[in-house]
Amino acid sequence: MNAEADDDFGVRRDRMVAEIEQMVRETQRETGRAALDNRVVAAMRKVERHRFVPPSYAARAYDNRPLAIGAGQTISQPFIVALMTDLLNVGPGNKVLEVGTGSGYQAAVLAEIAGAVYSIEIIESLGREAARALSAAGYRNVHTRIGDGYAGWPEQAPFDAIMVTAAAPEVPQPLIDQLKPGGRLVIPVGAQGGAQELYVIEKDARGTVTRRKALDVRFVPLTRKP
Repeated sequence: MNAEADDDFGVRRDRMVAEIEQMVRETQRETGRAALDNRVVAAMRKVERHRFVPPSYAARAYDNRPLAIGAGQTISQPFIVALMTDLLNVGPGNKVLEVGTGSGYQAAVLAEIAGAVYSIEIIESLGREAARALSAAGYRNVHTRIGDGYAGWPEQAPFDAIMVTAAAPEVPQPLIDQLKPGGRLVIPVGAQGGAQELYVIEKDARGTVTRRKALDVRFVPLTRKP
């Protein structure tokens, strides 16, 4: 890719971030967020979304909208990626679990902020392509595997934070169990084709779990192995 194309993508990323910040202001009443953390803004400006979409969609990579990535799945709207990352509230020393690697874009954004990201994808073709894209983009702190994310990643637990990028009918208990005291889980909950809500779930030092709704959303379903 030539320098002119890189510059053009950079301009588009800046425009995308400006649109995201406007949407954050517009949804403040629901989310409780008046502005994104500076680290999230920096990550959204840096991660090259065009690396994580099919080549035929590269020209639309910085549209603030979801895009198809194959196998009936999508790469999330950039606003939702930014909001979920902000709600997760991770830092450089944190170990994060992501359920639903998809294209790898959300994992890349998390990797710009967190210390280590462990990402699970149930669809093998997507998981392998995401691992390739993440490696090609230079992300060495993202660890991927093919598997059923409903069960989490017990060998690497506990996690400081967990993000689920597909809608579950209920919050998977294994994920709550694998969350550290003081940790946070961000997950869309609801039926496919019905009402879905993005929740922030926190576990305090005593292990007590609380949840709050952040926004009405629409995600592909969290699939499980039979």
